[in-house]
Amino acid sequence: METILGIDYPTWWFLVIGGLFSGYAILDGFDFGAGAWHLFFKKELNRRIALNAVGPVWDGNEVWLVIGGGALFAGFPVMYATLFSSLYIPFMLFLIFIIFRAISIEFRGKEEMLWWRKLWDVCYSISSIMLAFLLGVVLGNVLQGFAIGENYQYTGSGFFEFLNPYAIMTGVTTLALFMAHGAIYLLLKTEGAMFEKLTNLLQKGMIFFMVSFAITTLYTLLYIPHLSDDFKSAPVLFAVPVLTFLSIANVPRLASKKNYKLAFFFSSLTISLLLVLVAVELYPNLLFSTVDPKYSIDVYEAASSERSLGIMLLFVAIGGPLVLGYTFFVYRTFRGKVKLDDHSY
Repeated sequence: METILGIDYPTWWFLVIGGLFSGYAILDGFDFGAGAWHLFFKKELNRRIALNAVGPVWDGNEVWLVIGGGALFAGFPVMYATLFSSLYIPFMLFLIFIIFRAISIEFRGKEEMLWWRKLWDVCYSISSIMLAFLLGVVLGNVLQGFAIGENYQYTGSGFFEFLNPYAIMTGVTTLALFMAHGAIYLLLKTEGAMFEKLTNLLQKGMIFFMVSFAITTLYTLLYIPHLSDDFKSAPVLFAVPVLTFLSIANVPRLASKKNYKLAFFFSSLTISLLLVLVAVELYPNLLFSTVDPKYSIDVYEAASSERSLGIMLLFVAIGGPLVLGYTFFVYRTFRGKVKLDDHSY
């Protein structure tokens, strides 16, 4: 099996996809979180400021989702097919809500009527909440495992089987994390009375996240034992959860000092470390079978041919810096506090 720096191609592709989805979670996470807070702002001016804080970047953030989905399909087609057939309903709901969210942002300012703007405010906020929740639901199901039988066939029967207790807890935790992340981002983009309101909302968001995260972590340790196997076999991996807890603790500490730039950095780092933790818990599996572990899908069974992976890794080496450069350019261009003008939402 061919390797780069001693790491085989399927593992490299596993890392690439993890990096892409981490980037997506960080970038779209804060604008989902900002949208989840939207109805907490009562004044029209504040709602417009909140919308314009994410307005220049939200569609660019979703580029990471498109690339991540494409990379998953190209690199691990077996896993892609099984995952989407198993979680068809949440993925379709995700697609519906992401369309409604985009429509809400673009349509809200097209008419002056109060009822029109309130309608799209509600659609925007509910869509943002549901998108964050559904991402967590998918993650919770991946962590817990699926009813996968022979030939990678999904054997589950329940229409809403994906809404199991663990998936719901993971969905709520994801929503809470994104709300805290989004509140910090809005603090970087606002000032005055709205800024003061957001400092209170951030405190509530952090409490919401810490409580939900503690409950989900306890449930994981008690009822999802296969996720801790790698930590038992390699104690050095405990460095990942330790770093994660330290990163989480740094967010409220820095926020209390009003150092919101560093707080945003650590909330982003927290999202990345939590996904690293997920990767450690899963690898080498991609999907765990609850029917029989022998039916689980790992990175080697699910991967495309080595030749295909090698060619695609070359494209990643070229295209990755371009995507990062584009993202950096956009955020540098629109840095600073939001100022409304005639072209604002």
